[in-house]
Amino acid sequence: MMTIISRLLVVSALLSVPSNAFVSGKPNKPRSSRLKAVPYKIGAKTEGVLMNNRFVVDSLRKVVPDDMEMSDVDLLRFALAYPDDKAGAEEALKNAIEWRKTTGKHIVDAAKDAVAKATANGGWENEVVRDAAPHADVINDFITPKAVITTSTEDGDLVYVIRASQIDDKELMNKASVEQVCDFFMYAKEVHNIVANKRSEKGRLCSVLFANDISGVRKAPDKRFSQALTSSSDQYESLYPSLAGPTMILNLPLILQAFVGLLKPLFPKSVQERLVFKRAPVLASLKELTPLGTDPLIKTKFVREVKERAVPESGSFCTNLGLVPIEIRGEYDSYR
Repeated sequence: MMTIISRLLVVSALLSVPSNAFVSGKPNKPRSSRLKAVPYKIGAKTEGVLMNNRFVVDSLRKVVPDDMEMSDVDLLRFALAYPDDKAGAEEALKNAIEWRKTTGKHIVDAAKDAVAKATANGGWENEVVRDAAPHADVINDFITPKAVITTSTEDGDLVYVIRASQIDDKELMNKASVEQVCDFFMYAKEVHNIVANKRSEKGRLCSVLFANDISGVRKAPDKRFSQALTSSSDQYESLYPSLAGPTMILNLPLILQAFVGLLKPLFPKSVQERLVFKRAPVLASLKELTPLGTDPLIKTKFVREVKERAVPESGSFCTNLGLVPIEIRGEYDSYR
């Protein structure tokens, strides 16, 4: 069991670490620049953060082509990801723009169209988004609300929840390629990016929390599935900077809770200080994750449980932690 959990956490570590944070096993040192972004606190009002970083955002605006739409919030996230490195922020933005115009264009276009259709009536039509995902005809049979779901905190942050034990990853990878699964994951991240940034325009700067539920784990993940996760994670930081928040590892078996001190070093140091190992009784009581999207009372209890365990009342915003893509559920009242 210890070996199985360790391998699962290694996968989580790969998902959590920013792809450009380490070179040859050592952290990159930021280059100095006069143009600096001003850090912010969790839950900060977007208007205030933008005001403090307006000069940086306006500088990045010059990099965006005339035929591409990028909001101030989009650019603000790049500024916040490189607070001491104007050149680094511009380089990351240029790389993201290139991806969105070439390799990732079909993903970006599909996500944009799906969100527009899903919110056309003032609510959220989740099946529209699911059906528009790349290779949905194969992957949607395995990535279901029973195992992977997104909900919202009462403050408007998104919460990715994944229960790996309820994904038949071996059978999935027998029917889909690593590249196909990676595209599916990137599509989910693009959808979440759109939703979080739209919400951020109307109030606080929203982020994405990651809840990895270990309940029911009996085997290590399929190597091909891990490869797909890692592949998508390698692109996450440069494409979606300053989007993700704390990472929670929930409901470790009792026998392993005493070894948390040994498990934490599996993660990069930049992640360790933001990593949360906790019991989540509401989540553990569910046979599957579907009620988080269908039962308002259970959802409320869970998101309050999440807030207690992962979101401090004050403190610097957590830097990006790569996340597993998930099905989207919950209410999106901010779109009305």
